[in-house]
Amino acid sequence: MPELIADIAVFAPLRQLFSYRVAESLCDSIRPGQGVRVPFGRRRVAGIVTALRRGTAEKLKDVGELLAEEPLLDQPLLELCCWAADYYRYPVGMALRSALPAGLVSAVPRVSALSDSLYRPAELTVQPKGNKQREVLAFIQTAGEATLSCLRDEFSAPHTILERLVEQGFLTKTKIEKLRDPFLSDPVKTDMPLSLTAEQQVAFERLQQAVIADIFSPFLLQGVTGSGKTEVYLQTIAEVLKQGRQGLVLVPEIALTPQLVGRFRARFEAAGYRIAVLHSGLSDGERFDSWRQIARGDIDIVIGARSAIFAPLQKPGLIIIDEEHESSYKQGEGFRYNARDLALLRGQKVGCPVLLGSATPSLGSAFRCASGQMEKLELTRRAHAGELPKVDLVNLSGQPPEQLISTQLQEGIATTLDAGQQVLLLLNRRGFSPFLLCADCGQTFRCPNCEITLTYHQKVQHLRCHYCDYSITPPTACPRCEGDQLEPEGFGTERLEQEIAELFPAARIARMDRDTTSRKGAHQKIVRKMLDRQVDILVGTQMIAKGHDFPGVALVGVLASDAVLNLPDFRAAERAFSLLTQVAGRAGRTGGGRVLIQTYSPDHYALECAAAQDYATFYEQEILFRQELGYPPAGHLANLVFSGIGEQKVQKVAEGLTAYLFDVGGPVEILGPSPCPLFRLRGKHRVQILLKAEKRSQLKRLLDYAEHWKAPAGVSLTIDVDPLDMF
Repeated sequence: MPELIADIAVFAPLRQLFSYRVAESLCDSIRPGQGVRVPFGRRRVAGIVTALRRGTAEKLKDVGELLAEEPLLDQPLLELCCWAADYYRYPVGMALRSALPAGLVSAVPRVSALSDSLYRPAELTVQPKGNKQREVLAFIQTAGEATLSCLRDEFSAPHTILERLVEQGFLTKTKIEKLRDPFLSDPVKTDMPLSLTAEQQVAFERLQQAVIADIFSPFLLQGVTGSGKTEVYLQTIAEVLKQGRQGLVLVPEIALTPQLVGRFRARFEAAGYRIAVLHSGLSDGERFDSWRQIARGDIDIVIGARSAIFAPLQKPGLIIIDEEHESSYKQGEGFRYNARDLALLRGQKVGCPVLLGSATPSLGSAFRCASGQMEKLELTRRAHAGELPKVDLVNLSGQPPEQLISTQLQEGIATTLDAGQQVLLLLNRRGFSPFLLCADCGQTFRCPNCEITLTYHQKVQHLRCHYCDYSITPPTACPRCEGDQLEPEGFGTERLEQEIAELFPAARIARMDRDTTSRKGAHQKIVRKMLDRQVDILVGTQMIAKGHDFPGVALVGVLASDAVLNLPDFRAAERAFSLLTQVAGRAGRTGGGRVLIQTYSPDHYALECAAAQDYATFYEQEILFRQELGYPPAGHLANLVFSGIGEQKVQKVAEGLTAYLFDVGGPVEILGPSPCPLFRLRGKHRVQILLKAEKRSQLKRLLDYAEHWKAPAGVSLTIDVDPLDMF
C-alpha cells in the first residue's frame, strides 16, 4: 500500500525539495504549511511541509517531529512563498524561513513566548496570619486580580508570600501569556472620520463596491500630495472591518510607520479593533508576539514594511500599498522579492481588492492602468481646497561651485523664518562631505573593501564607507606627502546643518538622516518636534520627502538635485521626478507654500514636470523612451551578478556564461559582461550580465539555463529578477 510522503523545503540554501516518509503516528496531524524537524545528512534541520502525496517510501527517512500542532502558513500564503521563491530564483526553504519571525522555527530559538502569573482571591472568610500576607491579599482583593509583574511594582520580593497564600488556599494562580507591546509608551487620541471631498467620495464608493464584492480587484489611487489618500484608506478599511475581514497596509519605510500607525490607532482602537505592526525596527520578541497574534486571528489591521506582505492573515479583505512607487519595496539582498508585486499576487490568491496609492505612481503601475490591467482612481486637488505649492527651478549656472545655498534660497529661508513658519531642506547625501582631499598632492581616502571614497563624518571624527561600514579616524597628516592640508570636499547633510546654523544662528535646526535616526524611536522624536513647532529648519536626506505631514512647513529647498538626475540608471529621470514631486508636496499642506529646486539642468523634462506637478506629461515622455529601448515596463530585465576574489577570474567566469547563453540563443538581448558600477564591494570584484526580453517567458527560459550553469569555486552568481538597483 502506498505510504504518505511529505515534500519538505528545508531551511538550507538549496533550490530543490526533499521527500520524507510520514510515520503512521503523524499521518493524522501533518499538513502542508506545517513546521517540521527532519534528519538531513548528519544533523537535524527545520523545514516546512509544502505538499503531501502517496507513493513508495522504501528508501526515505522519516519526518522527525512536528514543531507545532497548527500549520505556520496557510495554503494561499504557502503557495505565494513558493511561487516567489521560484520567480525570484531563491532557495524555497530560505524564502519560507524569511516569511516567519526569528525564533519561531530554528534549531535553537532566539525568542519564545513570555508568560506571567495571574493571582485571584479565593472565597475564604478567614485572614492569613502574617501582616505582609494580609497586605498583599488585601491589594489583590481590592483589584479583583493582579499579575506577578504588577505585584512586583507594588511590593518588594512578593513571590514567596504569593506562593504561601496559594498553598494556604487564599489565592488561585494561573499562567497567562504576556505580550511585548510596541505601542506601550505611545498613547494616541481618538479621532473621527473626516468629510470626504467629491473626488474622495467617488474613490471611496468604488473601493467600497470592490470590498463588498470580495473579489480580486487591483486599483491605483493617484492623488496629488495632500489630497487625502490616507483618509480614503481609513474609511475603506472601516468598510472591510464591517464585513468581518482584515486589512493589510504596507509602507515603504520603517520611518513612515509611526505616523500612519498613529492615525490608524486613533481611528480604530477606541472602536475595539486591534492593530499590529510588523517591521525590522521591532525587537525579535515584539515581532514574534505580533506574528502569533495575527496567526491566531486576534488582529484586525496589520501595518508594516515590505516583509509584512507575509503576515499570516486568515481573512484579508483589502491590501493597501502606500507610496507604491518606492524602490524600498524591493528587497536588495538575499530573497530579492518586490512586496508591491507580491501584494497583487496575494490579492489574486485570496480574492480581495488591492489598492496601490501614490502621488507619483511607478511607471509600471501607470502602464498597467493604461493597458486596462488596473483601475485608476484620481484625486487631483488637495483635501483642504488649497493650491499646490509654487515651485521654482533655481539655475545654478554661473554661481560659485562652493556656494551650497543659493541667494534665492537664503532669502526664502529668511522670509519664512520671519513669518514664524518652518523650512525643509533636502540634500540626498549624508555625512559632512563625500571625501577628504589633500590639497598638496590630491590624495583621497578610499575603502579597502569597496571601490569608493570614504565619507567624512565630522561630528564623530570618522571616515566611513556607507556600503561595508568600514571606518577609520582621519589622520592629521597626508599619508602620501605628509602635508597637513586635508580638506573636506563636497557637501552632505551634516555640513549643510552646520552652514545653516552659521547663516541663521537663532533658528532651531534638526537633521533627519540615517545617522540621526539609527536608534529606536529617534525618527519619531524628530517628527514630534516638527509637529510641536520645536524645530524651525529640518535638514535631511530623502527620508524627509516620504509621506510626512508637517502643517507648519511653508518652504522646501532642494539642493544637489542633479545628483539624482545624473545617476547611470535608466530610471534616473523617474526617480528624480518622484523625489522632487514628493518633497515639494511637504510645503504648504494647509495652503500656499513655496519650493525652490537648485539645479544645473533647469531644461530637463523631469525637472520641468516636477516643477509643474505634471505627472501626465512626464509619463508620456518617459514611456516613449522606455518603449524605444525595451526597458521596463515595456520589457523585462534580469541582472546576473558574479562576485569573487580576483578581477580577471570573475571576468573570465562571466564571459563563460555569456558565451553559453549566446549558444542557447533566443529572442533575449544579452548585455555584457561588464564591471558593475561598484565593481569592488566588500572585498569582492563584481561583474554583471544584463538580460533584456520583451516577454517574461523568454526571460524565464534563459534564466533556467543560467541557473543550471555551475560557477566554479570561489565565484558566486546572484540572479536578480526585475532589478531596481544595478549598482
